Amino acid sequence: MRASDLTKSLSALVVQKVPTFLWGAPGIGKSSIVKQIAQANDLDFIDLRLALMDPTDLKGIPFYDKESHSALWAPPAFLPREGKGILFLDELNSAAPAVQSSAYQLILDRRVGEYELPEGWAIVAAGNREGDRGMTYRMPAPLANRFVHFELEVSVDDWREWAYKYGLDSRIVAYISYKNEHLFTFDAKNENKSFATPRSWEYVNNILKSSLAPSLLLETISGAVGRDVSVSFLSFLKVMERLPSIEKILSAEEFVYSDEVDVLYALSSGIVSHYLQNSSEEALENLLRYTLDLKGEFAVMIAQDLQRAGITMEGSEVFKEWVRKFSYLLG
Repeated sequence: MRASDLTKSLSALVVQKVPTFLWGAPGIGKSSIVKQIAQANDLDFIDLRLALMDPTDLKGIPFYDKESHSALWAPPAFLPREGKGILFLDELNSAAPAVQSSAYQLILDRRVGEYELPEGWAIVAAGNREGDRGMTYRMPAPLANRFVHFELEVSVDDWREWAYKYGLDSRIVAYISYKNEHLFTFDAKNENKSFATPRSWEYVNNILKSSLAPSLLLETISGAVGRDVSVSFLSFLKVMERLPSIEKILSAEEFVYSDEVDVLYALSSGIVSHYLQNSSEEALENLLRYTLDLKGEFAVMIAQDLQRAGITMEGSEVFKEWVRKFSYLLG
């Protein structure tokens, strides 16, 4: 399921407190999606990495109660006591069987030991698939049956929408638009330690923002997304040097066009990113007027990216002309 559809389904199930489990390859944004749902709904968010826990971490530590002359369990401080939120059990199927047993009681009965999960909290779990080169334990059928299961797919369109929203370097967005297959290069049969994922491209974004010397970029970015992808990406960055001035386009000072496909991909993503950071009615009119003489597929790409970012264009006279010209591509 694509991230956009998964977010809608998961949001509805969180409201109903239905336990859900997200399956997917490493680095594709499972925990980020759940955290964003919590933020969008003004819910608290607690992220527990069960693979790092012992059974007593969930159940608590036993102690002797003098008044009742019995042993009780002191629940851990990190579990919620009040309010509303999402309790995220990450790496559930990578946890030791004894830890999974403690989690099973929490999921099934919404309690473990002396602890009871507050009414306002929903449980969402996640884990990597068994063939994803990670250490996993087969989930017992009774535990699996307590969840509604989803498998998260990697979608370039969803990722581009997210990347614009969170201000990822426009050069990365342009490159992935040009090379869709390099958003996610994980191969369970390949032993390479570095491979491209949505998460590792965030690392590249931070590398580009750092003060790292240009001579070290190749080796450093290779450590995030792999050597082949890094070489290809850095070669693409040289394309950016051939771009027309985006500032002059948005101010209608100068409209310059190119027939080179790689330049057009870079320009399409760059112009959207620049507009979203410096939006105005005049700039939007100029942008749309510029796309009227752009190759159709790139004009449509720009308009769709703007719409996904929440930009309304229907009231623009230029957009009406744009629709008349490119309507055959929208069908």
